[in-house]
Amino acid sequence: MGVEIQSPQEQSSYTVEQLVAVNPFNPEILPDLENYVNEQVTSQTYSLEANLCLLRLYQFEPERMNTHIVARILVKALMAMPTPDFSLCLYLIPERVQMEEQFKALIVLSHYLETGRFQQFWDEAAKNRHILEAVPGFEQAIQAYASHLLSLSYQKVPRSVLAEAVNMDGASLDKFIEHQVTSSGWIVEKEGGSIVLPQNEFNHPELKKNTGENVPLEHIARIFPILG
Repeated sequence: MGVEIQSPQEQSSYTVEQLVAVNPFNPEILPDLENYVNEQVTSQTYSLEANLCLLRLYQFEPERMNTHIVARILVKALMAMPTPDFSLCLYLIPERVQMEEQFKALIVLSHYLETGRFQQFWDEAAKNRHILEAVPGFEQAIQAYASHLLSLSYQKVPRSVLAEAVNMDGASLDKFIEHQVTSSGWIVEKEGGSIVLPQNEFNHPELKKNTGENVPLEHIARIFPILG
């Protein structure tokens, strides 16, 4: 039995999330999803599910694809790093579209972020401001991701390394560090100015729990009959 398609009047009473849940393959919701992408940009919110739904609909109706909207979806996905959202979205975009210059640039930016090559990322981002500046909060989101990645890799990070990763210097970098001291527990050394990052199981491997020691006895007991 097929999914019942609501009339436009019935659809108007639904939120976008409800439309996606009820009729994800209904092409009539495509304009709603496109408007929702623009709403995510202006309100600085994010819905991967709705954006993936739109990209799937574009696959079925390629003549209706709005590359301006697709670019915005990919920029929002970059802002969600370290999630795999960018790759999930890219998988639904035809290769011929990916070969357009704006998408080739976004793919390069994604690669630099995934590999932690922040200096190259910010250099490339500066060349593509016309794409990125259309989405408010992009720079702040990448700075947050860079800080997260540094916290997984370093116990103590030199100020110069942090400056390169977040593309800041001077007073703006000082303000950024002060905020992280307050919100994330960073500590600034008096001598040298290096930043001591909070301990976690990645920058302090000795904190990593041995999962083998935490398996309840009753779970082990259930395995033996299966193995037998």
